[in-house]
Amino acid sequence: MAHQPEAPFESLESAHEFVRLLLETTADAKKELTADVIAAEAKPDRRLEALRLVQYKLEKLDTHLQSSSRLLNDLRTLRRLLLEERAAVLKRTGTEG
Repeated sequence: MAHQPEAPFESLESAHEFVRLLLETTADAKKELTADVIAAEAKPDRRLEALRLVQYKLEKLDTHLQSSSRLLNDLRTLRRLLLEERAAVLKRTGTEG
């Protein structure tokens, strides 16, 4: 039976899934925030400034999460390549691992 991770980020897959969920959540928050900004533009004040700052921070977070998602995907791909190479070497040498 395959080892089941106990910690949420014990595997690259679980970390990648978490980042994917965070991306979905930030996308939802950005949609809601856009509506709030449009409503607040009728009466520009400190609330509008704060909402625009939140928009900026969410955009930065989204960019970082997208980058993290790509990095995690690259690591998963490299791990698969390395494991396949290792399996091929073990088959050639007749060693089990």
